[in-house]
Amino acid sequence: MRLVSIASGSSGNCTYVGSDRTHILVDAGISNRRIEQGLNEIGLKGSELDGIILTHEHSDHVKGLGVLARRHHLRIYGTKETLCEVAAMKGLGEYPRELLTPVSPDVEFTVGDLVIRPFSIDHDAANPVAYRVRHGQKTVAVATDMGHYDQYIIDHLQGLDAVLLESNHDRNMLEAGPYPYYLKRRIMGDRGHLSNEAAGRLLNDILHDGLKQILLGHLSRENNYAELAYETVRLEIEQGDSPYHSGDFPIEVARRDAMSMVVHV
Repeated sequence: MRLVSIASGSSGNCTYVGSDRTHILVDAGISNRRIEQGLNEIGLKGSELDGIILTHEHSDHVKGLGVLARRHHLRIYGTKETLCEVAAMKGLGEYPRELLTPVSPDVEFTVGDLVIRPFSIDHDAANPVAYRVRHGQKTVAVATDMGHYDQYIIDHLQGLDAVLLESNHDRNMLEAGPYPYYLKRRIMGDRGHLSNEAAGRLLNDILHDGLKQILLGHLSRENNYAELAYETVRLEIEQGDSPYHSGDFPIEVARRDAMSMVVHV
């Protein structure tokens, strides 16, 4: 099973998850050209995809969806509310609407030999979800765009082999930055985005001996930078209540303009 971030950040998100037989994308928020280039880097073509699973309808998650889905006749999965929003977008064009496939939080579905479990997240979208993806005994998760986390989120992120987790902003940079007040409140609110500190605290609740890779994703261009996210998360782990240290786990920051490492689990 493989996990790789093709792009991750406030300007566009697209993650590949797959087995030897089944290949899916979580979101398609960058151009079709960049998606195809990313797939080529791991030895795949867009025509080999088995589907796209959407977390929600914001443009940084669906920007390249229409071209990619139409070109390769791909099935699109998402909650009913997300798909309604997507179907109304001009970018989907003449895409066959029967390929829009609704899924429900906490109800597993399969794509090829992948078993996928959506779970609810709090974000200012129609009905957003994050995803656990399982192949055999291996499980990865993509969890971003969460205004906060609770025991429900913690429970759905247990026992992972790898995770791409939101580490969106540094609170001090955001509060002192140029964003208008309402936007700062939105980002820091319960339906906004996880800060670096919150990401580190959440990791303390899901670390375990079998976790092989942590990818920090969805970094804000204006209110964060890779080194700060990395060091803040490491510090939260060091100061947390878990028995682990930050050096016990590989941690990488997923970039908006470059592929992450290919995570094999």
